Amino acid sequence: MEMSTSVKKILQNYESDNPGTKTNLARLLSHGRLGGTGKMIILPVDQGFEHGAGRSFSCNPDAYDPHYHFQLAIDAGLSAYAAPLGMLEAGAATFAGAIPTILKMNSGNSLSRATTESLMSDQAVTSSISDALRLGCSAIGFTIYPGSDHMYDMYEEIRELAEEAKSCGLAVIIWSYARGNMSKVGETAIDVIAYGAHMAALLGAHIIKVKLPSEHLEVEAAKKEYLKNNVDISTLEKRVRHVVESCFNGRRLVVFSGGDAKGVDGIYEDTRAIRDGHGNGSIIGRNCFQRPRVEALKMLDKMVDTYLGKA
Repeated sequence: MEMSTSVKKILQNYESDNPGTKTNLARLLSHGRLGGTGKMIILPVDQGFEHGAGRSFSCNPDAYDPHYHFQLAIDAGLSAYAAPLGMLEAGAATFAGAIPTILKMNSGNSLSRATTESLMSDQAVTSSISDALRLGCSAIGFTIYPGSDHMYDMYEEIRELAEEAKSCGLAVIIWSYARGNMSKVGETAIDVIAYGAHMAALLGAHIIKVKLPSEHLEVEAAKKEYLKNNVDISTLEKRVRHVVESCFNGRRLVVFSGGDAKGVDGIYEDTRAIRDGHGNGSIIGRNCFQRPRVEALKMLDKMVDTYLGKA
């Protein structure tokens, strides 16, 4: 595997990591059509756990088959494929070595009987570092919910898992989704998204996944500082730039989720904003696999071209 100058420069930011972890980071950054550019597009398919198979896949029945997602990510030339244990096991032999994989290590579900959003916002650890190594994964993925009643337990869980993962040469990706003790619109407020991204960096993430931020400011104390210091959050590009700045001034990789279902024009606009705001790419699931395969491949092709500066 030949490393580009861009990838070598990124790896220099991870000063404490062993050669195994840096090799896996390089593998993620060097694979697919964006390989070597410092940009990534990752396909995550954990929505079946979160929402149920019917709710997630009935609109595109081919997607009930785990092999469908492996093949979609490969054919689109994506950087990696992320999924819970069972999904990866179902294609482990057929697709061994074909694309870097990420084991999503915790999951929730929508059948919880919790009575408030804050109590619902928790996930169970559903796999192990041994599973990730057995399946040849390059990284583990883990969700935290800053703002929920369970956030401190989740921080302790990822601390232990990240320590073990790094000692085994795996990279660590943290999904940081604020929710719970805040308004619904606050979950994507720029101050909250940037804060959650920074916490993920402080917890030792190599790659941080967050939602695209809105212009809303949720926390009054933060709002005063943003206004006093004239932090420019007027456009999505500038908000992305601020989130990147919050991830150790770009020393940690940050990718942005595709969010709720939307039209392709909206996805292309988001991609351009991520690119121009110096984000490291997209991690986009339901907006891929809930579309017909041909349509999804066409969309991903244009996203790749956008990150390459061709669109």
